[in-house]
Amino acid sequence: MSDNSKARAPARPRVLAIANQKGGVGKTTTAINLGTALAAVGEQVLLLDADPQGNASTGLGVPRADRKTTLYDVLVGDNAMSDAVVNTAVPGLDLVPSDADLSGVEIELGSHPRRSYRLREAVAGLTQPYSYILIDCPPSLNLLTVNAMTTADAVLVPLQCEFFALEGLTQLMRTVELVRGNLNPTLEIQGVVLTMYDRRNSLSDQVARDVREHFGDKVYDAVIPRNVRVSEAPSFGKPALIYDLKCAGSQAYLKLAREVVVRERARRAAVAA
Repeated sequence: MSDNSKARAPARPRVLAIANQKGGVGKTTTAINLGTALAAVGEQVLLLDADPQGNASTGLGVPRADRKTTLYDVLVGDNAMSDAVVNTAVPGLDLVPSDADLSGVEIELGSHPRRSYRLREAVAGLTQPYSYILIDCPPSLNLLTVNAMTTADAVLVPLQCEFFALEGLTQLMRTVELVRGNLNPTLEIQGVVLTMYDRRNSLSDQVARDVREHFGDKVYDAVIPRNVRVSEAPSFGKPALIYDLKCAGSQAYLKLAREVVVRERARRAAVAA
């Protein structure tokens, strides 16, 4: 980590939960590639794999045998978050991995009085100077998702350009309102990113128009296209930006990262004013 990076990192990292209660929307792909793209533009990033499927860990090339300490051990055991941090092949991007054990969190913490705050408390104990912490949420409303939203400053929503997209988004917005009302009053929507866009399909255009009409400037200009290279990358344990930087999907994620950084700088400037 360069001295410049250390100087740039804010005192407290900005925590973004990447969430959608609907599966198959490109959530983990967005988490991996946004994290990689943010690291590529000089940010120090930690990705928390909060999905028991562990796909973000696999997609970043961390084999199950190397996941000695996982997010499960942090939430249920006595491990500090820093105990579970592993380096990835991407400079500036660290990972807290997960595996199938994480699915036991619901039962293990069921009667814990602070069960909704376990992740928040663990993140608060981090001392590394990250500028962003991204949380890859499971595709359902469960205790892991609630923990992620209780921890997060904002939610970033990947939204597939398909027929039922807005229905899934409506459910997510209800969840955000519930968490804001009961657990995390400052939670906000950082933005909505359109994924799996197919320019040959008129439905993709219609969904994009509808989403922009409903959410206005909350929708990022960057649109993530359907892209074979992006789909192939996880099977090689690499983010798309490492697998094929020049493909359309990688370039779209770089554009998304720049937008996220611009929005965050504008937000900080507004707060400072």
